[in-house]
Amino acid sequence: MTDCIFCQIVANSIPVPRLYEDEQLIVIADKYPKAPVHVLIIPKTHIASLDELTPEHEPLMGHAMTILPQIARGQGLEKGFRTIINTGYGGGQEIFHLHIHLLGGGRLPGF
Repeated sequence: MTDCIFCQIVANSIPVPRLYEDEQLIVIADKYPKAPVHVLIIPKTHIASLDELTPEHEPLMGHAMTILPQIARGQGLEKGFRTIINTGYGGGQEIFHLHIHLLGGGRLPGF
């Protein structure tokens, strides 16, 4: 997906410092943070949204969920953190490449 900003970041066409990277995921700081710590966990595979997951994505998503606590600890979030996946326009999704927001570093407002 050449017009997808996250695909461009994954391909290093847009250089962005990576806080973590493995074969399946990259983690970068959010450009517009909503908390003292706000990072994005981005699959290297382009999946437009959570709504487009199929059973073949189960290993990828399982990996993302199990790596999240490690990323959180690496960001100093020992007291807890929040994860958010915005899905579709109605769910607040702005970039249509599935990604997980990891937020923390202070008392976060409730819903």
